[in-house]
Parts: sequence; C-alpha cells; structure tokens
Amino acid sequence: MTDVNDDVRDDAPAGRELLRVEGVAKSFPGVRALDGVDLSLRAGEVHVLLGENGAGKSTLIKMLSGAHRPDAGRILVAGGPADDPAATTAPDGLHEVRIRSAQDAERLGIATIYQEFNLVPGLTVAENIFLGRQPRTALRLIDRKTMRARAAELLRRVRLDVSPDTPVAELGIARLQMVEIAKALSLRARVLIMDEPTAVLTSEEVETLFAIVRELRDAGVGIIFITHHLEEIGALGDRVTVLRDGRSVAEVPAGTDEDELIRLMVGRDIAEQYPRQRPEAPGAPLLRVRGLTRHGPNGTPVFEGVDFEVRAGEVVGLAGLVGAGRTEVARAVFGVDRYDAGTVEVDGQVPAPGDVRAAMRAGLGLVPEDRKGQGLVLDASLQDNLTLARLDRDTRGGLVDRRGQRRAAAEVAGQLKVRMSGLGQHARTLSGGNQQKIVIGKWLLADTRLLILDEPTRGIDVGAKVEIYQLVNELTAAGRAVLMISSDLPEVLGMSDRVLVMAQGRLAGELSADEATQDAVMELAVRPAGASGPRHTNESAMEGSDVR
Repeated sequence: MTDVNDDVRDDAPAGRELLRVEGVAKSFPGVRALDGVDLSLRAGEVHVLLGENGAGKSTLIKMLSGAHRPDAGRILVAGGPADDPAATTAPDGLHEVRIRSAQDAERLGIATIYQEFNLVPGLTVAENIFLGRQPRTALRLIDRKTMRARAAELLRRVRLDVSPDTPVAELGIARLQMVEIAKALSLRARVLIMDEPTAVLTSEEVETLFAIVRELRDAGVGIIFITHHLEEIGALGDRVTVLRDGRSVAEVPAGTDEDELIRLMVGRDIAEQYPRQRPEAPGAPLLRVRGLTRHGPNGTPVFEGVDFEVRAGEVVGLAGLVGAGRTEVARAVFGVDRYDAGTVEVDGQVPAPGDVRAAMRAGLGLVPEDRKGQGLVLDASLQDNLTLARLDRDTRGGLVDRRGQRRAAAEVAGQLKVRMSGLGQHARTLSGGNQQKIVIGKWLLADTRLLILDEPTRGIDVGAKVEIYQLVNELTAAGRAVLMISSDLPEVLGMSDRVLVMAQGRLAGELSADEATQDAVMELAVRPAGASGPRHTNESAMEGSDVR
C-alpha cells in the first residue's frame, strides 16, 4: 500500500482513468454508511454522484478527501509507484493508496468543495487560496507580492472580479464558491469533487459555474459532481453513479430519463412528483392576517398591507421573487420579528406582536429556511430536538419527564421514518432530509395547528421530498393547515390549494390551484410597486378568501 507522495502529479491523458473506488465499506455506531461502493473517474469528464440524503454520498467524498478511512475495499489513483509488495497494481497503472488526511488528498491531486465552505472570514481572498501553502522568499518570509499575483491569475480563470486583498467576509455565496474553485485550482487538482455547488446560486450564477466546470473538464480535470437538481445532470454530466442505502446500484449515461433516475434513487417508481391530496372543502380559518405592515430602519416598508387567511385542511403557497418579503412576513406572523401595524389571529387568538411563545401557544409552528442555523440545536440529541417545543408541557415542578419525552420522540421519529442510529444521535450527523423531518416532528409533538414551512425541501433529494409532501398531506387530512413558502415554483404549484404571490413587499394577487401556472405566478411576481391591489383571476377565487 503506497502512502501519498509528490510523484503522482503527472498530467493525465484525456480519457485516462484518474481514480477508482472498489468495494469500499464504512460503518459508524449503528449505521452501515457504505456497503461495497464502486466508482471510477476519468480525465476530462463530469461524473455525477446521485442519491437520496443518507445514501452515502457524503461518507464517500469524505473518504476521498481524507476525513474518513474505509473499513474495507480500496481506493486507486493514477501515477505513483506501488512500493508496498502487498499492494495491487491495476493493469492500467492505477495504484492503491491510503488517504489519511486532507494533506494526503491534496498531494494526490484531489480537491473537495463542500456545501459549507472551508474558508476563514477574517483572511483575504489570497490568504484563503494559499492558506498553509503561502509562497516564501529566500528568507522564508511570506512572499505577499507573489501570492497576490498568483491569486489574481486564479481569480481571472474563475471569472471572479474581486481584489486578492478583499476579506472573504465581504463576499456573497456565489463569490465564495468561486474562491473555493480558485483554491482547488491552486492545488493543481486533477480530481475536483463538488458537493451541491448550485444549491444557493441564482440561475445566472449557475450558468457561470457551469461554464467554469466545462472549461476544467476540457482541460482534462476529472470532476465528481453531486446535485439534487436532476435537470443539471443532462446539462453538465457525462456519466451518473446512483447510490442507494450505502450501495452503488447503477451506472448510467447522463442522458438517462429523469423518471428512471428517480426510480434508481428510491428503489420504486414515483408516479407523481407532487402527490398533493386536495381537500374537498377547506374548514374554518386557522390563520387570519390583516393589514400586516413593517417598516425598515429608513422608513421604507419591508412589507405593507398584507392580508390573507389559511383554512383548516389546506396548503396555501406563498410565492414571489427573492426580496419580495415572503420570509419577512412569515417571521412576523410567528413572532420572530415585530410588525408596526396590522393583526395576526390564530384559531381565534391574537398573540402579541413579537412574542414567539404566544404564537406557539396559539398553535403556530415555523420550519425556517435555515434549518441548521435556526431550526435545530445541532449538537443536541434527536430526542432533545424533537421535544424542544413542548418542554413546558413535559416539565413538572422544575423536573423534566425524560421518560415521557423519549416515548413521544420515539413515536414521532418512527412515524416520520427518520434514518438514525438512535434518539441519542446528534442532529448534526443526520442527512439534510432527516434533519428536516426532525424540525417538522418537533412541531408535530407540540400539537401545532398551522405550520409555516419556509423552503421546506431546499437541499433535499427527490425521495425525501416526496416523504415531506406526504407528511403535508397527513397534516392537512388531520385538520391542520400549512403555509408554504418556496422558491421552487413547480413545488408551489404542485402542492398548493391556493397560491398567494408577493411582489416588492405587497400581496400582488391570489390564484386557485387550477389557475396557478408558472406564467400566471410570474406575471404577478413582477408587478411594479404602486400597481393596483391584489388581483383574483375569477369570482370563485375571491369567494373563498378575504384577501383584499
């Protein structure tokens, strides 16, 4: 078995195999994360790694980047002598290696860009790109002039128009992504692993990223690309390896039909991507919002005159462009932020503005768009996270009924089919889809009547999405209601019984499920400020609503 060394940096001919994973396995306490996974990567290709949350993608890439070591199987790379007589050399010159650390991966030419960027906010762009590898002068001092010049060239290659001296804390998500790519290029990476790189990018930023990826591919870099957006696969990929339950179940061309990819991922056919079970007739209003208004520090309205209601048994979608005020309205309704005018009535109660506890007592729950930062206590157990919203109920005389908490948490975790090693597992270690189930389960245990879902399936694979949608159906069938905010317009259209559209802080209109099309929603979403009030497309839409 060879340790990594500096001799593996030889340029790979186009199409030559750069990396091969054979039968790797990895277990954690109570969880078989990988069970005989195979994967290969060639120079000049984009190989898409596809699978549900929890399928083993993260464990595999952490193995390739040196964070985890396999329990079984082997990893082979191109180049480098096999100086261990026990190591097997493949006929095409690949050699088995141990990747014990990130430094080992770097020396092998493997660079990984994670969803959560590995950058230091207080350092400049140049300092981040060359962190730990700064060029030195003859006196062993950091050669800042050379470092800035090299950084500037790398930034030019990734089309990022910022100074190398800019602190990364001043950059937005898209620019941070480009700094990470520049850092990978500085490592002379032959293998680039990209974990959900488009999750938080706009469509224009995605196109820029794709252009850079294609240039890297044309230059002979092998790219492992992880995405939940199936439409990206045909646009960028060459081959696809599908993981399911820790196993590699198929390798298919990138042009494979999306329905077939879904079937391979989840092990079953999904006849309906958005399986909404609409109520025959909604019940009484659970939420009434009237004239809700909030002004920013300079007096400009954040949102103004917002009126709507949500009835028992229905899903109401809240759509609009980024900056329209959707999340701000949801936070105000739930009491996270105060509002300056208007009223919020929940099932006949009027909780005080800016009082989250009062909103919770009235029957409101909020699943925030930032589930990790605002919806979970990441280093707490699943039991503690699930029972957090009902802590008052579980406390008697200052003592917490831990046995009762465990019983309730186990019941809802089973109901939601959370993939976990046990209730003591920390929330941080779950996949995105299972984390989202925990956040929703917290509100189920709190007997929430109306649940506000803000970007409920962002960063979640297609199989977990369907499970979330089925849960929404169960909530509304039980007489509860859902207000759903999503930037995924097909999701809004597929799961909503009515769609409210916001534009520039105002409610621009309402559409019934039959009327709601992408064109109709976008027509309302781009209405200029000062346009006439909310529009209903027909009388029936107006009859079931108090939107004014």
